[in-house]
Amino acid sequence: MLTLIWLRGLLLHRAARLAAAAVGVAAAVALLASLGAFLTSAKSTMTQRSIDRVPVDWQIEGDPSIEPALHADRRFTDLRRVDFADTAGLEARTAGQTLTTGAGQVLGLPSGYAAAFPGELRSLVGGADGVLLAQQTAANLHAAPGDTVKVQRAGLPAAQVRVDGVVELPSADSLFQKVGAPVGAQPQAPPDNVLLLPADTWHRLFDPVAHARPDQVRTQFHARLRHALPADPAGAYARVSGSARNLEVRLAGAGRVGDNLGAALGAARADALYAQILFLFLGAPGAVLAGLLTAVITGSGATRRRTEQALLRTRGATRRTLLTLATAEAVAVGVVGAAAGLGIAALTGRLAFGSAGFGATPATTAYWEGGAVVAGLVIAVLAVLIPAARDARHGTVASARRQIGAARRAPAWLRYGLDLWLLVTAGAVFWAAGRNGYKIVLVPEGLPTISVSYWAFAAPALLWAGAGLLTWRVTYWLLGRGRPVVARLSRPLAGGLADTVAATLSRQRVLIARTVALAALTVVFAGTTSVFDATYRHQALVDAQLTNGADVTVTESPGAYVPPGEARRIAAVPGVGHVEPLQHRFAYVGADLQDLYGIRPTGFSAATELQDAYFSGGTARELIGRLARRPDAVLVSEETVKDFQLRPGDQLRLRLQDGRTRQYRTVVFHYAGIAKEFPTAPRDSFLVANADYVAAQTGSDTVGTFLVTASGRSPHELAANLRGRLGSGAQITDLDSVHHVVGTSLTAVDLRGLTTIELTYAVALAAAATGLLLALGFTERRRTFALASVLGARTRRLGAFVWTEVAVVTVGAALMGGLAAWPLSHMLVKILTGVFDPPPAGLTVPWAYLGLVVAIGLIALLAAGAAAIRAVRRPPLTVLRDL
Repeated sequence: MLTLIWLRGLLLHRAARLAAAAVGVAAAVALLASLGAFLTSAKSTMTQRSIDRVPVDWQIEGDPSIEPALHADRRFTDLRRVDFADTAGLEARTAGQTLTTGAGQVLGLPSGYAAAFPGELRSLVGGADGVLLAQQTAANLHAAPGDTVKVQRAGLPAAQVRVDGVVELPSADSLFQKVGAPVGAQPQAPPDNVLLLPADTWHRLFDPVAHARPDQVRTQFHARLRHALPADPAGAYARVSGSARNLEVRLAGAGRVGDNLGAALGAARADALYAQILFLFLGAPGAVLAGLLTAVITGSGATRRRTEQALLRTRGATRRTLLTLATAEAVAVGVVGAAAGLGIAALTGRLAFGSAGFGATPATTAYWEGGAVVAGLVIAVLAVLIPAARDARHGTVASARRQIGAARRAPAWLRYGLDLWLLVTAGAVFWAAGRNGYKIVLVPEGLPTISVSYWAFAAPALLWAGAGLLTWRVTYWLLGRGRPVVARLSRPLAGGLADTVAATLSRQRVLIARTVALAALTVVFAGTTSVFDATYRHQALVDAQLTNGADVTVTESPGAYVPPGEARRIAAVPGVGHVEPLQHRFAYVGADLQDLYGIRPTGFSAATELQDAYFSGGTARELIGRLARRPDAVLVSEETVKDFQLRPGDQLRLRLQDGRTRQYRTVVFHYAGIAKEFPTAPRDSFLVANADYVAAQTGSDTVGTFLVTASGRSPHELAANLRGRLGSGAQITDLDSVHHVVGTSLTAVDLRGLTTIELTYAVALAAAATGLLLALGFTERRRTFALASVLGARTRRLGAFVWTEVAVVTVGAALMGGLAAWPLSHMLVKILTGVFDPPPAGLTVPWAYLGLVVAIGLIALLAAGAAAIRAVRRPPLTVLRDL
């Protein structure tokens, strides 16, 4: 009964304080429930996208006799036999000229293979069935549909086949993998020369070879698995890889499994860990802030609570009774806050993602909602019950008469410099983590598992906590020993009452310092989250530019002769600003086949953006200038420099295909610098050279790609215009489409969705930590204002106290929060380097969003001050009677 009476009294007389405390709990519950459901949904998306990207789940290589056992295996939804044969070369006679290739592979494909595994083949010219040439092979032989190609066979006469079409092999690396071999033993590049035959034709031509030379042929079974897998990439990887090992055991050595699906899911595990890390780095501070907000809101009524406890004790209440009442208050705050938080989370999901569960399954959503509710109840207990229990244990009637800020002795952490120690330790941990290259996601070589270096979490956590305590220290010192400075600075607002106002603020410095510290932490939270998001978005655009090359990229068909003069035809299309031809060839560096890009050094930078971070050994302008000054100069990727131990100026002898004879010949270059990234180039090994020198040495100036800048039109619109003018002979891609793909993935985590949640809650927390806390502080001092009014103080004079405190909180939170947000943003971006591709050269600051945060915080502070002024105008006797 007493508990119900107590709760009824709180609702009638302390409803605002209870509601404010529930707001903090609601913020924590909403943030955790939203981020948790979103994280699970993102992991599920990762798993599904990884599955979708794999054209053939398993390549099972072994004796043909295992086929019946494989067809009986219920794990497969589709199973097709593919035969491989080695050939010493292919030969074609076109335009009166006989062209030959080096060694290659001849594959026998069953009927319907392309439909069963659509990601393996992409038709370019001619039919999609029958005898097919890979695009590079067709280019080497100058062959087209209708031409006849001779196939060399070991120990047998050459056989002739008629070409039906030319195809691209998008997944050639996995298709020609060495099944069962470790990563280091895999071929450095797929074969250049590939011929695809119908299964019956292959068997007619190569069954005799298999009988005489079994070492020249091998058989694989390409399988698609049932995809009833766990949503988490790690769980899906464990199941698929375990199933592959199980099959190898059942085959008893007669077959080996090339687990392409397991490899894709294994790579996605690292991305899933990054998503989890982002959840911790970006979500945990928000939840902690919400908990601190609840604690500070509850602490703002500490004096009143101690007075109420003392009054209850005088009327016979025991300590147990006081704890029971405090527990009832904590439960009420926790339940109301949790219910409101779940409602806010559902509304957030509905508005931002079209689903109250953020796309996660109902079971997963319920799991995270339950965890968030538990966290909210814990926050309520810690914020409400523990302080009440401490006061009940040590409080007395006399001690309840203390005023906030009256304590003469500083807190223990302040005396021992805990904030300074935290900041120093954060710097030391960050330096130590930097020595390991900020490898927060670790992939131990040779091990099937990956892990997170949680040590890296310590540096930003320590910096964040140290910044909050340092803000407290600075504010506490300024309002204490720095009171004369405060008096001088407050004179424009307080006038002749400046000294009195400073003295009053000094007595309240504990409460004010706490408010400023929490407000500054919300500024840090909003600042670091928004800077990280803006930097990621900018790098996503940079990545899209690197991937696509320019606003619009026109890629010519393989093997087609397209001279540089084609640029004039493209430039005539309305909306085109600049057209830059880009050669794309292949060159052998030793036995390693690499992409080679020929550029015009004088005009290339007009078509695309080249950052200094893409190069090593000089700036972008310097290294591109070297290609202009010395035509035989070549820029080499970092991996190639390391593999071949190159030094600047070294002679580099590359083998390039001659445009006249179609044979590879040696061309001398000189190593001039490192290109880490380059537009349209792959991420591993490539070369950049002077296009005129390449054309002179190979006898061909054919262009593989045209980089087009848009003028007055969006890249997407310009690409549509170019398709209408140029026809279907060339592949045309635009920056908008590529940016959409890159910007919505980590590889599949919608980071924009994650940061949308974060940034929205950051604004709400900023408003609550400034206006709400200040308003509660003014509410607790209504008695002081009322007594001052009774003694003759006018509203204008009392307003000086209010507006000076508003100014202190505003300036302190903005200044200290901004100073802390900048180094913490640098730290987060450095530690999370693996999220960015390529790594950013600097931070991108979203000034518009930060201005919004400052504006909302300022509005909340002004609203709190205006509410306090309105309360001051109330008749003082009425206020005292209510208290």
